[in-house]
Amino acid sequence: MNLKLYRELQIPKAVEAELRALPDEGARRALQEASWIHVQEVQDRRLVEALQLELDKGEAEAIALAVARSADLLLMDELAGRRVAERLRVRTLGVLGVLLHAKREKIIRSVRPILDDLIQKAGFWVGQELYARVLREAGEEHGG
Repeated sequence: MNLKLYRELQIPKAVEAELRALPDEGARRALQEASWIHVQEVQDRRLVEALQLELDKGEAEAIALAVARSADLLLMDELAGRRVAERLRVRTLGVLGVLLHAKREKIIRSVRPILDDLIQKAGFWVGQELYARVLREAGEEHGG
């Protein structure tokens, strides 16, 4: 994510813990150095506990934080989490949506190489139909 695209990112402590546990040192360092990422304590523990009946702690806290802050947008890829967020009237966007937004705003030149890296290097799962649709929306179905 980039300040040119999103002014700030608020994450709950559970998501911070998940990010700090990543094996990638670069990702952990980026989290530490990103002044636009703000870690927040989630106050509504009852909502978190209720959400944890369906979701993991990070997703539950992220949704509870978005509800409490009347967030403009919740970045979440997990389908179950997105469905729960939408039930609570929280607008969601996944990483593929972020890539398309970045391309439309001319922050990145091409979605394809980033998408391919996500799949090949980060193990991000994207079905063939979705892959083709994202490239079509990015105007890159024929290479660029």
